[in-house]
Amino acid sequence: MTLVDLAAVATALPDPWSSRPLAEVRDARVKVLRMSGAGLPQERHPTAEALLVLDGRLEPEVAGRHVPVLAGQLYVVPADTPHAVRAGSHGTLLIVEHG
Repeated sequence: MTLVDLAAVATALPDPWSSRPLAEVRDARVKVLRMSGAGLPQERHPTAEALLVLDGRLEPEVAGRHVPVLAGQLYVVPADTPHAVRAGSHGTLLIVEHG
């Protein structure tokens, strides 16, 4: 087992919105990133993506619908669903995605 200080890893990232892979569990990749308050353009992935807000707030727009996600909440973006991040998203985000 490996212990990871998620806040320390996120703080040490060189740039906001750059993620760092932490582990792979079967076919899933676990990453952490630091949100900066800026928005991100729309994207989509061929597999579902789980977004867990550790601290702060995530402001995603999923399939055209605003879905605020607060600290301690998890949101799963379905596969092939367009999603973007609105300005105002800040804090630490844990992402679990298909590897």
